[in-house]
Amino acid sequence: MKPINVGLLGIGTVGGGTFKVLQRNSEEISRRAGRAIRMTMVADKDVARAKSIVGDAAKVTADANDVVTHPDIDIVVELIGGYGIAKELMLKAIANGKHVVTANKALLALHGNEIFTAARAKGVMVAFEAAVGGGIPIIKSLREGLTANRIEWIAGIINGTSNFILSEMRGKGAAFADVLKEAQRMGYAEADPTFDIEGVDAAHKLAIMAAIGFGIPVQFEKAHVEGISKLAQQDIRYAGELGYRIKLLGIAKRKDAGFELRVHPTLIPERQLIANVEGVMNAILVKGDAVGQTMYYGAGAGSEPTASAVVADLVDVARALSVEPAHRVPYLAFQPDQLSDVPVLAMGEVETSYYLRLRVADQAGVLADITRILADQAISIEALVQKEPQAGEQQVDIILLTHLTQEKKIDVAIQRIEALPVVSGQVTRLRMETLDK
Repeated sequence: MKPINVGLLGIGTVGGGTFKVLQRNSEEISRRAGRAIRMTMVADKDVARAKSIVGDAAKVTADANDVVTHPDIDIVVELIGGYGIAKELMLKAIANGKHVVTANKALLALHGNEIFTAARAKGVMVAFEAAVGGGIPIIKSLREGLTANRIEWIAGIINGTSNFILSEMRGKGAAFADVLKEAQRMGYAEADPTFDIEGVDAAHKLAIMAAIGFGIPVQFEKAHVEGISKLAQQDIRYAGELGYRIKLLGIAKRKDAGFELRVHPTLIPERQLIANVEGVMNAILVKGDAVGQTMYYGAGAGSEPTASAVVADLVDVARALSVEPAHRVPYLAFQPDQLSDVPVLAMGEVETSYYLRLRVADQAGVLADITRILADQAISIEALVQKEPQAGEQQVDIILLTHLTQEKKIDVAIQRIEALPVVSGQVTRLRMETLDK
């Protein structure tokens, strides 16, 4: 059977890994795909470096347009990243009848709906397993393995950089800024780490998973996004004393009024498996009505782990080439005319539990004032801890854990608490999830 010819855009860390995996496991891959899959063209601005990687196995060009328009290329693998030239090239590849494999979560989160519409019109496939969770097969699990289920919620550690920082802060008692520098030195964090530490990267991935899990359009712009850059060491310590660990979670939930879509630091009971995921590893929990809770764990980034997902997509595309477009697995798991228009909830409508830390004057009546404000908003307290004042200090920390309540009620309560003369500075608010229902 005629081999599948692949054109690669960008032969950086993941692109190089993809080439190596295709070469090393070529026999196994062809046995699974039913035909050989060959990388025959590579586009990269650094032509010399690209040639040093592929040798004579593939033609190298500096112009990506050569790849996306070449008549012999069947599948284009886009590993450039970003949403500028990458979007232009992907749409051009689709317009030229090429199937596309990508690891570009940012592009799909912002422009996925447009890309899928264009691909559907041309009858070509867009595969993106590597866009979420590196080598973890979470997209295939959501789109195919769990297709009998009504997905109730998804919660995941989906950014290795932030998880490494939180693990180090907890394990070593170090400050955020110091651990970030260490992460950059070790190559876990970019020179500009904003997307990772502010939750944007995780929100890109969450928007894609929520679309597949719930059958809704990709709606990154409606996600609540909050990072870890303002997280204090003392909150990690206090959380530990109370039996919790703090993780940056992406959370998507199905509710009667709509869907929750949020990324933020979250207190999780330390008994939960996901609370014990450390370092740069990723883990994703999915709750289905039939299967119950399932967990997916593994390397969320890296050359060959991500390449594993890219090559798996190539095999999937190769297998489905002879399948009529209408009979292929839909991009977002649900038939395109069956996507739901149920809204994504505003953050104020979200219901969860909360960790509150207050710095207050060490005097009588303070607790009564605070609990009265919470009671006025129908917020009940699960636990309350007042720390001992340090020698010579006139202020103490109070930590409150609440039962379930709406975010808008906590917002009002915090505003009123901060206005009390006995309260110093701002109230620290972190959300809590038990992840057991």
